[in-house]
Amino acid sequence: MAEDELRIEDEDLGSSPSRIDDPTIRRELTRAIIWTAVVGFAVLVVYIAHPLLVIFGAIVFASMIDGGSRLIGRVLPIGRGWRITIVLVLTLLFFAWLFYFAGTRISQEAAQFPALIEAQVNDFLNWAQAQGFDVSSLQVQRYAGSIGSGLATVTSALTGLAGGLTTMVLILIIGIYVAFDPALYERGVGWMVPRARRHDLYETFAEMGRTLRRLMAGRLLGMVFEGVLTYVMLAYGGIPFGIDSVPMASLLAIVTGLLAFIPNLGAIISGILIALAGFSGGTEMGIYTIGVYLLVQNLDGYIVVPMIAKKTVDLAPALVLAAQLVMGILFGIIGILLADPLLAMIKVALQRRAKENDNTSSPGRSGHMRADRHGA
Repeated sequence: MAEDELRIEDEDLGSSPSRIDDPTIRRELTRAIIWTAVVGFAVLVVYIAHPLLVIFGAIVFASMIDGGSRLIGRVLPIGRGWRITIVLVLTLLFFAWLFYFAGTRISQEAAQFPALIEAQVNDFLNWAQAQGFDVSSLQVQRYAGSIGSGLATVTSALTGLAGGLTTMVLILIIGIYVAFDPALYERGVGWMVPRARRHDLYETFAEMGRTLRRLMAGRLLGMVFEGVLTYVMLAYGGIPFGIDSVPMASLLAIVTGLLAFIPNLGAIISGILIALAGFSGGTEMGIYTIGVYLLVQNLDGYIVVPMIAKKTVDLAPALVLAAQLVMGILFGIIGILLADPLLAMIKVALQRRAKENDNTSSPGRSGHMRADRHGA
């Protein structure tokens, strides 16, 4: 009897902050809670964005190791651990050779490059004066000041790159651990999702892994292709046309190959450097280097890239460039390097989600899928 009287008194009091009977207020409150959670999650992601980027960089590095391991597995039927060890040893030997080669010959060429840029700027100013442009000494000093500030910017960028050495070491160490046993970490992520969704999650991970391996394989193939072809054309390609070897051909070839890892931006920077080195040897050599740059980029763009893009995610160049600019502003050089793989993984996840929605909405397949999941 007392409980009935208490229930009547509660109903007379109406709604309370912990009990909302009005469906409109309840719906709006639910929306407010969802938006607050979304904003809070976005703030959390921004706060921990750099560690997440390091982890993603490690995954990209692990995919490259895994791709090399799978390639060796087609020739040598040995265990996965041994194959990964072979890939790491070969990579270490390559960089040891590269640093040795750079320490003997490339360092001498790199030391001459600032003087070459200064000479090219002076030649351009003299040409402008000969064409009737009023270029005063004050303007020359301003140009010199701009060059000095540009060199200072490059120096600070190199300093920041050296400061990011710890980040690179973390990426390498985590990537090696992930490459040796990727299933362990995949299961760890799967435990955080409902059991009914784990199969779809593992399939998405598998497709992401395939796409990432092919994307990185194409990137490495493009780097080797551009570096080797640039060196051959700059060092020996102009001889039949009466053009001597382009100065610093080795340095330009290595820089072009390394910058090929960065789509769009890398090609622009390498093209400017090649043209500056070419015009230092005269107008004919400068025009020839521009032709070499166009030849290398067109062969890579119309043969190598399409051959790889058929088996991986096709990304719009403008979208990739926009992602690189945003990631570069937020995270520096690491963001620029990882913008393209991150964009590819997002596209794979969205495509998988859209495919699942299409299959679920199909009248003949939705019941069958529900029955399979219920049985699982």
